[in-house]
Amino acid sequence: MSLRFAPALLLTLGLLGSGLAQAQTSQKLIPAQSSLVFVSKQLGVPVEGQFKKFEADVAINPAKPQASRIVMRVDMNSASLGAPEADVELPKPVWFNVPKFPQAVFESTTVNNLGGGKWEVAGKLSIKGISREVVVPVVLTQTGTSPNVVTVAQGSMSLKRLTYKIGENEWADTSMVADDVQVKFKLTLSGVGKL
Repeated sequence: MSLRFAPALLLTLGLLGSGLAQAQTSQKLIPAQSSLVFVSKQLGVPVEGQFKKFEADVAINPAKPQASRIVMRVDMNSASLGAPEADVELPKPVWFNVPKFPQAVFESTTVNNLGGGKWEVAGKLSIKGISREVVVPVVLTQTGTSPNVVTVAQGSMSLKRLTYKIGENEWADTSMVADDVQVKFKLTLSGVGKL
């Protein structure tokens, strides 16, 4: 079975992210226009996967970034490498251990507007019961006119899969599956005010 993949969340990224837009009333993620992708290398070859289900609670205030908050939850059972034989392995304990840890969570601690559409979101990323502080660079863009403004938050970050015990035992061999994992996200949001 060939497992090429990575924790993402990412999230947070991630995750992983996360990251985002601005805040006032009800800001909502538009899932059909959003994506959460992870890229790792298996035997030196890049392999891309995705998380098909994730949600984000977003409250970003461009006038007062420090009051902003982002929480992203990723359904770890929705991970896919596009190959059924690999996908059936991902929920197992050696990889994501979905029965015990069904979600990965990113929760922001600070949000900074760096100017020029660039933001920086710091927070805690938890995968497989292991939490680490991460910093996520985010680029925000807006299209449309009020009240139909759409905000897109895009970014990427690197994670070490072994930090989160993703790929244990024989899969901890980084010559087989690299430790470095790139997490890329695109979060499309409605309800965000003018940046």
